[in-house]
Amino acid sequence: MPSLVASLPLAGLPLRFRLPMAAALMAGLAWLLLEPVLAGPVAVAVKGSGVALIALAALQLPASGARWLATIMALGAAGDMLLEVKGLFIAGAACFALGHVAAMLFYARHRRGTSAMDRLLAAAMVGYGLVMPPLISPVAVPYGLAMVYAVLLTGMAASLWLSRFPKLALAGALGFVLSDTLLVYRMGGGALIGGAADSALVWILYFAGQWLIALGVARGLLARQAHG
Repeated sequence: MPSLVASLPLAGLPLRFRLPMAAALMAGLAWLLLEPVLAGPVAVAVKGSGVALIALAALQLPASGARWLATIMALGAAGDMLLEVKGLFIAGAACFALGHVAAMLFYARHRRGTSAMDRLLAAAMVGYGLVMPPLISPVAVPYGLAMVYAVLLTGMAASLWLSRFPKLALAGALGFVLSDTLLVYRMGGGALIGGAADSALVWILYFAGQWLIALGVARGLLARQAHG
């Protein structure tokens, strides 16, 4: 039993971090299940609550850098809510873009020693951001802003790859990239599975990505704090 407990994702982390992270999972699941029947301010609040709780959890970390993580997640929560309001799509995307910029600045402060292969893989991630919008969107769809956003998104993932943070956080970042890839594909009229299933997959990949990023970064910050 002790070994099973130790293997759980939140094991070993401060209780005041674990509680809002667990609540965030419930909020993310609530949006997944209730999205079809929610509308108006209630929908906005429920959608933003999951990542907002992750931001709250980050603030509970007794480690340097916790406020950076909280800021990144708070910008994500703001983006979630704004995307749910008609006419504020660009504002929501801008919040996410700012979050990616903040993340790149933060992860760059925790950069590890890297090899040529590491840098090549990081460059490949950013390269994917450059080619993804024009590859999966119809020719008639303008993709300039989408390309800028995609480069910031993949730049965030590349910065995590080059950082000291556990690969758990990178897995989350790649989930985020996959989520937005599917989102861009759907905006261009494409469908992977179809309808509600695609919408659910976008949310699952995105929310799980944010949750894993926070968990991985939190573990990295606490480990560095413990080792001075």
